[in-house]
Amino acid sequence: MKTFFGKVSAGYLHLILGQPVAVLVTSALIVGACAFYVPDFQLDASSDALVLENDAALRLYQETRDRYGTDDSLIVTYSPRAELFAPPVLGQLRGLRDDLRAIPRVETVTSILDVPLIASPPVTLADLRKHLPTLDNPKQDLALARRELLSSPLYENLLISEDGQTTALAVTFEPDTRFRLLQRERDALRGKERVGQASSADLGRLEAVSAAFELQKQQNQRDMADDIAHVRAVLDGHRATAQVHLGGVPMIVADSIAFIGSDLVVFGTGVLCFLVLLLSLAFRAVRWVCLPLATCAAVAVVMMGFLGWAEWPITVVSSNFLSVLLIITLSLTIHLIVAYQEVQEATPEGDAQAWVRQMIRSKIRPCAYTAATTAVAFGSLVVSGIRPVIDFGWMMVVGVAVAFFFAFTLFPAACVLLAPPQRRRGWFLRRVTASVAERIHRRPHRVLRGFAATTIVLAGGLFFLSVENRFIDYFHESTAIHQGMLRIDQQLGGTTPLEILIDPPPIEDDPMDPLEGEEDEDDWDLDAGIAGSSHWFRSAQMGQQARIHAFLDDRPETGKVLSLWTSLAMLESIEPGLTSDDIALSILYKKLPVDLSATLVEPYFNEEADQLRFAIRVFESDASLNRSRLLEDIQSHLVEVEGIAPGRIHQTGMVVLYNNLLQSLFRTQILTVGVVFFLVAVMFLFAFRSLRLAAIAIVPNVFAGGSILGIMGWFGIPLDLMTITIAAISIGIGVDDTIHYVHRWREEVERGNGDPWAAIARSHATVGRAMIYTTVTIALGFSILMLSNFVPTAYFGALTGLAMLTALVADLSLLPVLMASFGRLPAERGAAARVTNR
Repeated sequence: MKTFFGKVSAGYLHLILGQPVAVLVTSALIVGACAFYVPDFQLDASSDALVLENDAALRLYQETRDRYGTDDSLIVTYSPRAELFAPPVLGQLRGLRDDLRAIPRVETVTSILDVPLIASPPVTLADLRKHLPTLDNPKQDLALARRELLSSPLYENLLISEDGQTTALAVTFEPDTRFRLLQRERDALRGKERVGQASSADLGRLEAVSAAFELQKQQNQRDMADDIAHVRAVLDGHRATAQVHLGGVPMIVADSIAFIGSDLVVFGTGVLCFLVLLLSLAFRAVRWVCLPLATCAAVAVVMMGFLGWAEWPITVVSSNFLSVLLIITLSLTIHLIVAYQEVQEATPEGDAQAWVRQMIRSKIRPCAYTAATTAVAFGSLVVSGIRPVIDFGWMMVVGVAVAFFFAFTLFPAACVLLAPPQRRRGWFLRRVTASVAERIHRRPHRVLRGFAATTIVLAGGLFFLSVENRFIDYFHESTAIHQGMLRIDQQLGGTTPLEILIDPPPIEDDPMDPLEGEEDEDDWDLDAGIAGSSHWFRSAQMGQQARIHAFLDDRPETGKVLSLWTSLAMLESIEPGLTSDDIALSILYKKLPVDLSATLVEPYFNEEADQLRFAIRVFESDASLNRSRLLEDIQSHLVEVEGIAPGRIHQTGMVVLYNNLLQSLFRTQILTVGVVFFLVAVMFLFAFRSLRLAAIAIVPNVFAGGSILGIMGWFGIPLDLMTITIAAISIGIGVDDTIHYVHRWREEVERGNGDPWAAIARSHATVGRAMIYTTVTIALGFSILMLSNFVPTAYFGALTGLAMLTALVADLSLLPVLMASFGRLPAERGAAARVTNR
């Protein structure tokens, strides 16, 4: 085996040193081939990024949308500068509505102009069957219409604010039928595969359907982005006469991806410029600026091309994977630069080939261990159960391998071809590292006590770590999306949809079964109509519906609540006693005009399933919003107070999907961090061949990873789709420094007299410099991300820099003290014994 690896190593060195041009040409060909697929690189803005793998709640959500219609509507808020119900203003509102309807894919636009009015003046059901009065009628009494809209349980705080100065337009788009059909077929085939019942034909079909679904999903996203752009263009034409804002779930998703895409370009350019400046200041040589950045560029292009070729889109979670790869690649190349400078300084009479050979020999092993351990750390994310997090883990595993490949091919080959650089001594940094080594040598116990105290303080923050966060907090207050969501919350009944579905009890358990005791069921159905066949659509159940509605409406987290009771209570104003008369209810259900039934009944009651639906809008701007507690309280009330069996109650909507994700994030963080530490410890054991050193090396990484989570807890930064990866990133970064330091320390111990502190001083002066260069350069470079209007990106920049600084401090102070105190090698023990004998 050693002979085999020896031959591989010799062949590799011969290729790099003897054929550097061929290596560079091959690298350029690989990059060029991958660049061809970069245009296929995609951002995924679908709801898959907000749900769990195999989440049953997602299936319920999709079934509910099929049954009752989609909640994916855009909400336009319109606050005119004049009185809303003035005829000129209504004309302007009508113009806005018509402009929105003219957008190609818009299916409906619902406004106060279009909804039926039943009390302006009062009409009968017979009148409604002939004609549906609306505000769009120029003969409509505006004063009566205003009074009805402001007092209607259906329209108030939904289409019009309490003060009557802001109205809403709900814009829905034509459903993508092909997308839904492909999604259903894909999910059905996945279900068969999951339980082991898929045939080879099913698996082949699954592959084809999945590919078609991904293509259709990308088209769907492009269409939605275009639609939102068209809507915004229309709104821009009406801002002169009114304050106009846009909101709704589709806009939140689309704008999140737009912010991420913008950040990739704007801040990517900013980070690049900052890194050029910092590398220039650190190494003061053009080659040491251009070569690391060229290596990073090659890694980025290859990974983007690979993901485009594989049709593997990135999501909100994995959108920063290029930034993380940049960190890893820069770290590898900076360690190589410092090693090259050390070799050049030690053997000034040598040439570029000799220096590169020695550079590779001294760094390829620790860098290989570093890359492997970092890949293992990110690979542990696959246990999360969250598809975007899993994808991020696998992307990083592939990316780390690509970074290692180019760091040890493109970089050294270029170094061989370039003329030897002028030797420069970093005296200032040498003095810094020497001072650190001296201080920890003189006060090792103070270092241990300091880290112990810091650990206790930061551990306290873990108890405050939360997963509760709000979509609105993802955007700064100055952004249009934040302002739109706030306006909808404050004046139009909430932003995020929640739905409560209640099934009827089994017939044998229904104490009010209308068929019980009847000799002729057909006669009963004929006489009683819907009230005779339905558990919910009858007078005996109206009291319970009213109580449930009132309970949901009284919750501080909920805004507008709509239900069958809302519609019937409104209709009772023109048909007194309606909700207490089964015959009247049956006549109403049978005779209600189709258009009116589609608005008042069908969204809240399904006759086929005899299912009741409560549609709720939750205040996204509520600072005390706790989705989990809200859902638990609703479930508890329905079971314990209303006596409804748990199996009959179904909660769905974006609130439920996102809450499931948030709760999983907390469990996942514990699981993934535990798996990461275990696998890293195993890798340390493999790399160092010493249980003692492996145990010591894991300590600063536990400190770095735990510190970031503790700081997040103390500062109230919640876990979300972006911050869940910070712990893995901090551990990956800490592992990098730890392996390089321990590897160098062991070399210094073996070539010295066994004095651990002398080895620490020399390690600080050599590899310590590379660690500082890497950390300071990348931490400062990524600090520019804190200027982003997308708060998760700003958190990523701040926490990544903090993670690197924490890992650096631990590896240059805590790690050396632990190794000097507890990590003695056999050579050290032998030297100590000789001293004792003398």
